[in-house]
Amino acid sequence: MLSHIIIEGITPMVDCGRYPAKCIAGQPCVVEADIFRDGHQLLRAAVKWRRKDEEVFAEAPMAALDNDRWRGEFTPPENARYVFTIEAWTDLYASWLADFAKKVRAGRDVASDLLEGIALLEAIGRRARGEDLQLISVSLYTLRQTLDLEAALALVSAPGLVEAAARCGERFGATVYQPFIELIADRPRAAFGAWYEMFVRSQSPIAGRHGTFADAERRLSEIRDMGFDVVYLTPIHPIGKTNRKGPNNTVNGGPGSVGSPWAIGSPAGGHTAVEPALGTLADFTRLVQSANRLGMEVALDFAVQCSPDHPWVREHPQWFRHRPDGSIKYAENPPKEYQDIYPIDFDTPDQKGLLQALLEVVWFWVGRGVRIFRVDNPHTKPVAFWEWLIGEVQSRRPDVIFLGEAFTRPKMMKALAKSGFTQSYTYFTWRNTKYELTEYLTELSATEMSDYFRPNFFTNTPDILTSILQNGGPPAFKMRLVLAATLSPSYGIYSGYELCENRAAAPGSEEYMDSEKYQIKTRDWNRPGNIKEFVAQINAIRRGNPALHHFRNLRFLPADNDQILFYAKTSPDRRNVLLIPVNLDPVHVQECTVTVPPEVVDAAPGQRYRVTDLLSGAQYEWSQYNYVRLDPARQPAHILRVEERL
Repeated sequence: MLSHIIIEGITPMVDCGRYPAKCIAGQPCVVEADIFRDGHQLLRAAVKWRRKDEEVFAEAPMAALDNDRWRGEFTPPENARYVFTIEAWTDLYASWLADFAKKVRAGRDVASDLLEGIALLEAIGRRARGEDLQLISVSLYTLRQTLDLEAALALVSAPGLVEAAARCGERFGATVYQPFIELIADRPRAAFGAWYEMFVRSQSPIAGRHGTFADAERRLSEIRDMGFDVVYLTPIHPIGKTNRKGPNNTVNGGPGSVGSPWAIGSPAGGHTAVEPALGTLADFTRLVQSANRLGMEVALDFAVQCSPDHPWVREHPQWFRHRPDGSIKYAENPPKEYQDIYPIDFDTPDQKGLLQALLEVVWFWVGRGVRIFRVDNPHTKPVAFWEWLIGEVQSRRPDVIFLGEAFTRPKMMKALAKSGFTQSYTYFTWRNTKYELTEYLTELSATEMSDYFRPNFFTNTPDILTSILQNGGPPAFKMRLVLAATLSPSYGIYSGYELCENRAAAPGSEEYMDSEKYQIKTRDWNRPGNIKEFVAQINAIRRGNPALHHFRNLRFLPADNDQILFYAKTSPDRRNVLLIPVNLDPVHVQECTVTVPPEVVDAAPGQRYRVTDLLSGAQYEWSQYNYVRLDPARQPAHILRVEERL
């Protein structure tokens, strides 16, 4: 039978359904599509969904918007993988009623049309039950006795009867979109969280002493008090001795060098072992449990590479690339050289064995309580590998989160997100001007990227100390923190940020002087000039304002100064509205007039309303046009919560 109905332009859908879209369990997933047919008959549609491992669909009605666009929504209740589709059909009764009403009002002879309507109601009645059947039966009896056409039109147009006919009528010419579209419903931490990155070996309070898991455990309360949800540990595995790096990336640093944690593997073990200087596996498990008791999670670095001393080099030499002389090639990213690291060869003849070993590494740490992995340089490994590995893990443990650390070409970053990465590093670190931020954030939040790409805005990393942080002092650190924490629901800082550490290795370099990647760094976490209280205040504001828990709700607003970025965020129920102007200049006072369209704050044109600055506690009366002055030395931004309308 020929189908009359066309369903296309479905969102969310990634690459025509090749990859899953993403949502959060317990939050509505909004589905839209273009739905139309030949002729002028009226349609109805429903979005249908089920868990991927189940058979029976649930459904929710879709509503027509305009220009044949339809919208519906459903809420996946569990952290799992789902499939959804759209079913559309011709509503015979509604189509008849629309034509019948036009003919009656035009004074046409509608006797035959009325008989057609009665026949339709009779057929619908045979499918109806309970109150619907009673309503249809009474309506049919009255309709057969009615001679007045206007009275008949009023009867067949009664909302109750129209709704009963829609519920019980035949789904004539029903068309179901295929193939079904896959959807990953992640747990809430996948969308909202504040990350704190640290090297365990630098957590000792005693200068020069190698830190341990116990030292890191003692710091957890302080990190919790700053408001962080995730403690991300750089690699904790045994560090190789061959070509071990010394301070400031010197080669063969000597017997006293602690080496780079990313040079994984020694006689003490590989990816399923811990560096003996840090403690034992039991100590690590206790650290994870302590973090959980404090309401935090531990994220572990997953770096797919080995030192020359890794057991795999001896046991599986075929997993590495060899030079013509038989030696194994170390990692390079010209002009950078990593003599202490051997990259994995994914084209090995023993690909199956390699992949299974890497999967077992993930399962090993999942078995010790880890539910979040930060993946190092995923763009240097096959995208198909990540699609397979993440799919294998999440098929059994959908609560496991993968953050991809890929600072690379845009298309590769997008491909990695599509392949399954729960979150992704971004270019935010290098976006500083109003134009750059507006353009980039619009791409992330208001295009098809938002269906699959979840950003995590790290302010800095052990590899990246941007020029604005090097030169802008504490005001720059505060300003970039506000931007990261309020623009994106997920953001992170690398430890030392709260101390405003900003010494670069050399002019023009983004490397830290005395980088923690190659040596232990002992810090006084309470030294003068720290911004710990400001960090804690920002994270408290994030937790207390649902508008900051979402990303697609970002809306940039006009400000007549290119040094002030102005944006709004609104919670889904519109009860929490924030207006945020940020001074992008860490040196000079900036002022401007900002414009707030009345609909942004649910106000009438010209209506005034009260706002509270969540940073200072000050209150102001605002309307459509408002004066803003921001001194970066005092406060680089306002985070204004809209209160009562006046």
